[in-house]
Amino acid sequence: MKLTVEGNIKPYYMQMLAMLWYPGEKFPEETCPDDGKACHVTVSEKEDGVYSETVATDGEKTEKGEFFLKRGRVPDEMIFKLAAGGSFLEAMSALTGYMPPWGMLTGVRPANRAENLHTKGYSPDEAVRFFTDVYKTTEMKARLAVRTSEVSRRLVTPERRRECSVYIGIPFCPTRCAYCSFVSYTSPKLLSMIPDYLSSLVLDIDRTFTMINKLGFRVATVYIGGGTPTVLDERELEILLDAITRNVSGLDEFTLEAGRPDTITEEKLRIAKNHGVTRISVNTQTLDDGVLKAIGRAHTAEDFFKAYEIARNSGIRDVNVDLIAGLPGDTTKSFSSSVDRVISLSPTNVTVHTVSVKKSSELKTGGHDVFDREGRTALESVDYSQRALTDAGYDPYYMYRQKNTVGNLENVGYSVPGHEGLYNIFMMDEIHSIFSCGASSVTKLMGIDKNGIPQIKRMFEHKYPYEYMRQHTDAEYESARLAREKEIFDFYSENRIV
Repeated sequence: MKLTVEGNIKPYYMQMLAMLWYPGEKFPEETCPDDGKACHVTVSEKEDGVYSETVATDGEKTEKGEFFLKRGRVPDEMIFKLAAGGSFLEAMSALTGYMPPWGMLTGVRPANRAENLHTKGYSPDEAVRFFTDVYKTTEMKARLAVRTSEVSRRLVTPERRRECSVYIGIPFCPTRCAYCSFVSYTSPKLLSMIPDYLSSLVLDIDRTFTMINKLGFRVATVYIGGGTPTVLDERELEILLDAITRNVSGLDEFTLEAGRPDTITEEKLRIAKNHGVTRISVNTQTLDDGVLKAIGRAHTAEDFFKAYEIARNSGIRDVNVDLIAGLPGDTTKSFSSSVDRVISLSPTNVTVHTVSVKKSSELKTGGHDVFDREGRTALESVDYSQRALTDAGYDPYYMYRQKNTVGNLENVGYSVPGHEGLYNIFMMDEIHSIFSCGASSVTKLMGIDKNGIPQIKRMFEHKYPYEYMRQHTDAEYESARLAREKEIFDFYSENRIV
């Protein structure tokens, strides 16, 4: 596509919007061959606002869009960008017959935008109108963003911002799912690394909690994720949980991601309950056996129901179930059936993801045709889940979006009121510092500098387990580990806790 811009707006933003209609589109220089697609965006300042015009062409068809944004309705630093986005959406929707449900919101967290409006005094209904009028979202998506913001706001107190959480990563799985791009290991040879990995992880956990205590943080939540943490056998799981509970007590939430129903046993969950785990995730993704087989899951819908029953009978307070909309072979009807069957089980948490076509996943490398522009099946499936879950008494409490998601849709966590997954809110909304242990994990430090400006520092662990193990066990890496720890202490000597 040939995309040109006149006025105070960066071409990159328009390119991101263009990819809502043309996923994977390239934007060549003027000297490159013409592919028949072109957009020209003009933005100009008027006395009381900013006017934008977009002319879009695809083959022999041309359409024009216009948008005027009155000054004072949005911050001055955003007015040119939003005006350009408005005219671009008008032109492209007329050209293609498709309007993205999130309008021009790409690469941002909609609930955060809703929270910003709340702080400026907007009522919920006024915020919804702002989303639909300015961002050009559908009313359904606007209400989802506003409601999610309302629920999370209730849970995020000033005290929460002065606490921290800990993430512990187990990057091993029994099989690899077609949609997955995480660093996880599935072959027997790599799974044989688990005992040595666990030894390194336990050292890391002890050191991390010692450091947290020195910094003076209270740990609010611990989240064990993956991979599939319950790929550990009973003895290994007990070693891991012992390492955590000897370092911390009085957690507000302690989550163990079971992930695969085929890795869940009564004994594992008994061990988890005895170590204080309060939340477990039993993730089926779909209850269509044909789709489960096609995406590489080594379990059936019946296996999920058996695992869910074990989880419910374990005495662990909260059970979450994950579903993914838009998987290859899933239809709106079959996905809606999965939603209804999960609701009938009355889990306290349900998380609805939209499939994202990651660069290194089999969906991308295997040539699966899932990334269409409109993502009609995914859109209908996600909309059904929102209606069904809210009608059943669940509230949306956290939401995020990923690149390359089918239909530019979202991932939403729903819960029974009072059973929200706290770690999800703290992590996604960047409420407080998250310390991480394990290969491919990320520590996120949060503070405020002497000028009152929020500061975030991300620190990445080694991506692969064998590198991670060397870092935490070999004496030659001791200086690098100590330097990393010093970097953390230096951050908090320069920035106060949020």
